[in-house]
Amino acid sequence: MISVIMPYYNKKKFVEGSLKSVLNQTYKNFEVIIVYDDEEKKDLQFIQNLTLNDDRIKLIINDKNIGAGPSRNKGIKFSKGEYLAFIDSDDTWCETKLEEQINYLQINSLDFIHTSYIIIDELDNNIGYRTSKKKLNFNDLLNSCDIGLSTVLMKKELINQDICFGNTKTKEDYILWLKLAKIGVEINLIDKRLSCWRKSKNSLSSSIIQKILDGFVVYNKYMKFNFFKSFFLLLRLSFNSLLR
Repeated sequence: MISVIMPYYNKKKFVEGSLKSVLNQTYKNFEVIIVYDDEEKKDLQFIQNLTLNDDRIKLIINDKNIGAGPSRNKGIKFSKGEYLAFIDSDDTWCETKLEEQINYLQINSLDFIHTSYIIIDELDNNIGYRTSKKKLNFNDLLNSCDIGLSTVLMKKELINQDICFGNTKTKEDYILWLKLAKIGVEINLIDKRLSCWRKSKNSLSSSIIQKILDGFVVYNKYMKFNFFKSFFLLLRLSFNSLLR
């Protein structure tokens, strides 16, 4: 089984399309765990209605807003699958994504796989795409985060109390990828565009200042590098991000 983890916060316009792209997968042995992370509960009834007709969907409701990273960690704790996949509530998948990835993992005896992806805007227009090297190591990832969260499929056994999503407003997934690479997990790519990442004007992932602040925290707090090395790596990460 694959457990698909989806945190939800204020994405009512897009979440139904995201959920449909998961439910319409050609690979059928999965569960979906939605972690509702809006303490105002203004969209809760809407989300509950989306879950009524499919018993593969589980809904976890946070008492207060804890952020995307901790919400994913919480979803993982409730998950039953041997594998984990992640999707943000405004992203979408190609219908063969899970099938192609699980086959690739099992044939090649791997623990972690990600894919290239399409960048779309708020109107579903294709505005670009991203890919990466066929294999990424720790040093590669220190220089540039080329892994799209919604493209990842990995073994659940890789997650533990220390190796999990970080508690930052952005780059919480970058922390996990770095920790996995640091302990030697092989980061492999299927160079096919099997996911769509939505670039929204008001999303945290589009906030340059927030990403700079969180980038320093990634290196200084989570990777435990000193101030100067953290600052140098942040400059290099920012430069490489501009080049993409």
